[in-house]
Amino acid sequence: MSGLDRGSVVRRANAELGTACFLDVETTGFSSRTDEVVELAMVLFEFSYNAGEIRRVIDSYCGLREPGVPIHPGAMRVHGLTMDDLRGKQLDNERVHAILSDSHFLIAHNSSFDRPFVCRLFKQAAHIPWACSCKDIRWHTHGYSSAKLQELIRAHNIRTTQTHRAMDDVSDAIELLKRHSPSGNTFFAELLGAAQADGRIPRHL
Repeated sequence: MSGLDRGSVVRRANAELGTACFLDVETTGFSSRTDEVVELAMVLFEFSYNAGEIRRVIDSYCGLREPGVPIHPGAMRVHGLTMDDLRGKQLDNERVHAILSDSHFLIAHNSSFDRPFVCRLFKQAAHIPWACSCKDIRWHTHGYSSAKLQELIRAHNIRTTQTHRAMDDVSDAIELLKRHSPSGNTFFAELLGAAQADGRIPRHL
C-alpha cells in the first residue's frame, strides 16, 4: 500500500480506532551499543481501543541491512543470516519512517532488546510509546511456563517449527495477540491495558 493510501486509511479511523506497529529485529549480536541490525520487520495494524481487538493489517515492511561489524556466531545460529546474504543490502528508510509516523505506539516481544537497536537507527522511534508483548502480558499467571515467543506460539499451535526470522516472528506474534486469555479478553487487550495503566499509551486519542 502506498504512503498516500495508507495515510488516508489512518485519517479515516475514528477516536475508537488506533494504529500500532509490531516490529522485530535480527542483529549481529546482543549488545545494542556495539552490535547492529541486520533485519527489520514491521507490521502496521488497526485495532479497536474499546474491544481490545486487532482489526486488520494496514501495511508491512521487511528489509535486510549490511552491518559494519561482524556477525557473532551465536547470533548467526539464531537467525541464519550470513554476510553474503547481507552484502549491499540497505533498509528502505522512507518506508520505515512512513510506518513509524502512522503508529500510535510500537510493540516488540522483549522491547528492552529491540527498542535501543531501532532507536539507534531511527531517532523517530524514541519519541513513540512502546509496549512489550513479553512483559505487558501475565503469561505465567495464565499458566504458561515460559514467556518466550517461540514457546508461546507453539503452545497456541501457531507455528510448530522455529524459523527466527524477523517477519515470521512479527506475523506469529500478531496472531498470538489475537488469541484470548483465560480471562476471556484478547492478549492484545491485556497488553493495551497494561500500557495505558502506567501512562505509556493514552486511553483514547
